[in-house]
Amino acid sequence: MNINVADADNRVIINVGGIRHETYKATLKKIPATRLSRLTEALANYDPVLNEYFFDRHPGVFAQILNYYRSGKLHYPTDVCGPLFEEELEFWGLDSNQVEPCCWMTYTQHRDTQDVLAILDRLDLDTDKPTEEDIMKKFGLEEEYKAGELNCWQRIQPKIWALFDEPYSSTAAKIIAVISVFFITISILSFCLKTHPEMRVPVLMNTTETMTDGTVAWRLTKKETEPHEAFFYIECASNAWFTFEIIIRFVVAPSKLEFMKAPVNIIDVVATLSFYLDFMLTKLKRESDMLEFFSIIRIMRLCKLTRHSAGLKILIHTFKASAKELILLIFFLVLGIVIFAALIYYAERIQYNPDNDFESIPKGLWWAIVTMTTVGYGDMAPKTYVGMFVGALCALAGVLTIALPVPVIVSNFALFYSHTQARSKLPKKRRRVLPVEAPRPKGPKAQGQQGGPGAQNRRMNAIKHNHPGALDAKMNRLDSQGGGGTALTGLLVAPNAQVALNSSSSPTPVGFDTNVDNIGEKVALSGLPGSCSTDGAVIEPLVTTVPSSLSGSPTTPVSASHISDQRSHPSTPPGITSSPTAPTKNSLVIVNT
Repeated sequence: MNINVADADNRVIINVGGIRHETYKATLKKIPATRLSRLTEALANYDPVLNEYFFDRHPGVFAQILNYYRSGKLHYPTDVCGPLFEEELEFWGLDSNQVEPCCWMTYTQHRDTQDVLAILDRLDLDTDKPTEEDIMKKFGLEEEYKAGELNCWQRIQPKIWALFDEPYSSTAAKIIAVISVFFITISILSFCLKTHPEMRVPVLMNTTETMTDGTVAWRLTKKETEPHEAFFYIECASNAWFTFEIIIRFVVAPSKLEFMKAPVNIIDVVATLSFYLDFMLTKLKRESDMLEFFSIIRIMRLCKLTRHSAGLKILIHTFKASAKELILLIFFLVLGIVIFAALIYYAERIQYNPDNDFESIPKGLWWAIVTMTTVGYGDMAPKTYVGMFVGALCALAGVLTIALPVPVIVSNFALFYSHTQARSKLPKKRRRVLPVEAPRPKGPKAQGQQGGPGAQNRRMNAIKHNHPGALDAKMNRLDSQGGGGTALTGLLVAPNAQVALNSSSSPTPVGFDTNVDNIGEKVALSGLPGSCSTDGAVIEPLVTTVPSSLSGSPTTPVSASHISDQRSHPSTPPGITSSPTAPTKNSLVIVNT
């Protein structure tokens, strides 16, 4: 019996989210400086009636945490999200870096997802109409907007900015976006079509020549060709719109510095300036082929379409996210090109080869690039058997080198695209959840309320139905702690029971209310005589009195065996009276402490 009591004292019951876990106290001491290693009965989480600690946390994660205390290995449950697992580990005082290697990749997937979501937030891929409050946040005028203290310019500036930079903010913004895309398309088509021979006009020159017989003749010669005059007017109209757009967007931009640092805006400004510079040099008849070459930057205006296409933004940032893989690909390609260029140069010189195309290693570099990228122009080819063998190795190495990083780039694009599609289907407004916990009730309350007598009765009935041996365990604990003669200082009295000590001269009791929450040790005596209920439904108030011969000592011991005898006899033993009414003369009420 003493062994069972000692074993029960060494165990602890932890109720997490309604699921009870039982383990040894020594198990929780294996990992010091954690919440479970510092459990004491003085904590607010401790329930002295049920003899358990209650935590309103995730029960599934706690099962793995308790297993960590038992086995020393922390595994990640696959049925919970990573941030939730981290929050639970932080609450219990554990380090998330202690997750086992077998679960590490699965556990850290949420971190990659959070990085992707952060990038998507910066890309601003939302196609929903932004609210005025969202637009004011970009300008830092949220407080002034709520207070109604905006001046005229502060009201107009965000609206104009939304017209040119937020295509989905209004119908007028969509019209301006369509006009911008139209001029971009017309400008690119004009730049390409004016180089077509059928779209160019010949420049004729009238020359005078003197014939051999002394006669004079006039001859028209085609000096050069130039684009049709219509292309010039098209470019003038397009660049006039681009100039107007750049000036307006710069004036109403929330941050002028950020506007000038944007790559798309830099391309737009340079392309527009190149048109005006080309126009001035043409009028001054100082055309420059170098300047005409740099006008190719106008093609880069296609990048402006990224402001209106979420797919292009995703593609660009896919390459940014795959920068390490692309650098690794280029490194291996350069390494293979140099090696196979040297091999093919010496391989073609081993045998007699009068048609050797590889006169030097630099020429071999061109062949290696074409072969490793599987293009194969055919302008250079090995003629010897050794050179053919080197060429076969070069082609195989190129296929493997290019094929290895491609799945990583494809997976990154699929990851970005899938999250973009998921975000577009999520509701923009979520229900607000208040992070406020209900305070723990103190003191007696009305019947049926939390913490009142109804709640205490339900807890006591839970002990009677679910823990039938709780009384004997408590009695044995008290008996083992104080020896065979250790006394109970009282019996359990239900909440709000009247406890009185009567004087010898007056039957009027002097009473006080007891609160079960403030009692340290509780013993459920369901078999006591009196008005106690025997069906377990309600524990009614019970007052037990002691004869006047015992009233001289308020702490007169009552042995556990004596109480056991009371439980076994339904009638009231001689010398002790039990009544739900006020005690009689010279009687002392014994209250459990």
